Amino acid sequence: MTQPIIAWDKQAPKKIGRFYGYEVDKDLFKKVNRILQEVKTRGDQAIIRYTRNFDGIELPLKRLAVSEGDINRAYEKIHFEFVPLLKQIRDNVKTYYESELKESFSIKGKDGIYLGKQYRPIERVGVYIPGGTAPLVSTVYMTVIPAKVAGVKEISIATPPNHETGEIDPHILVVANLLGVKKIYRMGGAQAIAAFAFGTRTIQKVDKIVGPGNQYVTEAKRQVYGFVDIDMVAGPSEVAILADAEANSNYVTCDLLAQAEHFGGTSYLVTNSKKLAELIRKRVENCTVIVVKNLKEGCEAVNEIAPEHLEIMTQKPESLLKYITHAGAVFLGSYSPAVIGDYIAGPSHVLPTSGTARYFSPLSSASFVKGMQVISYTKDALSKVREAIRKLTEMEGLILHRISIESRFINSSKNTGDGKEKTNA
Repeated sequence: MTQPIIAWDKQAPKKIGRFYGYEVDKDLFKKVNRILQEVKTRGDQAIIRYTRNFDGIELPLKRLAVSEGDINRAYEKIHFEFVPLLKQIRDNVKTYYESELKESFSIKGKDGIYLGKQYRPIERVGVYIPGGTAPLVSTVYMTVIPAKVAGVKEISIATPPNHETGEIDPHILVVANLLGVKKIYRMGGAQAIAAFAFGTRTIQKVDKIVGPGNQYVTEAKRQVYGFVDIDMVAGPSEVAILADAEANSNYVTCDLLAQAEHFGGTSYLVTNSKKLAELIRKRVENCTVIVVKNLKEGCEAVNEIAPEHLEIMTQKPESLLKYITHAGAVFLGSYSPAVIGDYIAGPSHVLPTSGTARYFSPLSSASFVKGMQVISYTKDALSKVREAIRKLTEMEGLILHRISIESRFINSSKNTGDGKEKTNA
């Protein structure tokens, strides 16, 4: 369907009809909630039932978890050139994330005060890998490698089995094996998210769930958030291209169509060239085309869209980067299509969608670590804040908070010999 060209002005955001975030469908909520509750109460048996109902496979319980034999047979089914290719990609992704991790820090103040923050990896992570018509092999390394670099000890993968054979695509198994993933399960949909969130006899509960999926997977992740952490609530893939009159129209066309290849994919062209706008409107269906007066105004339009992928195809793309505040990943120049981010560049392709780049970050090694604050005061340091705490606790009416402080100063007597003071409060 050919859409009209939108001229950028104050009313343009309304014309775009952009909805930021994830809108809950009531019927979907009920269906997913029913699945979650059944898996929570019936565990493995619910997983088996939903695998039969949704994936069309009567899966014996012993085949829920992938065995070493399954993995060995997977190596026999793939082309021999696949393994060295993966190693090249693995090195790209690993190198990027080893440079990214947050570091612990400490501050030493007066009177022996020590303040700091230390980072620890999340212990158990569940990764969801979509199956569908084409299994997303790239999602395996784009999720597992950042977690491994962060130091996550236990990584589990869930992916739906083939509805005819009950098998998992051999490329997924080989990639997971080469990355050291020990636990792989034949399960998909909301039931897989429930199993990771609540645990069953076969599947251990995780601390965080990551990875893309269909509407059932997405809604399930949203509903289990709080029982576990999640990466984000993501929607269909999307791309925005900011282009000037010098941009190659064929490159622009191909990159917009590439995202439409994903189910429900969304595309935007923002340009100061009316000629390019008219050309793309004729070539690409369901692409929102926005014409701006200049490229700086184009950056304003892009920030309003807050796209998952942003390609900047202008004469000096680097000069515009400072004006971009909301985007999942930015690709600079004509030879940096979003597709390289999907497969080989290094940064993860698990990115915020539906305008949530305004407040969500891409998946990264930092997504798999958590901060732990460290605080240490000496008695002298505590005595100097004693009065301030007294006033605050009185104002808030929390008398036991005040006593917690005062107990350190009431009738302090001899040291007991084990480094502790004996008090008679």
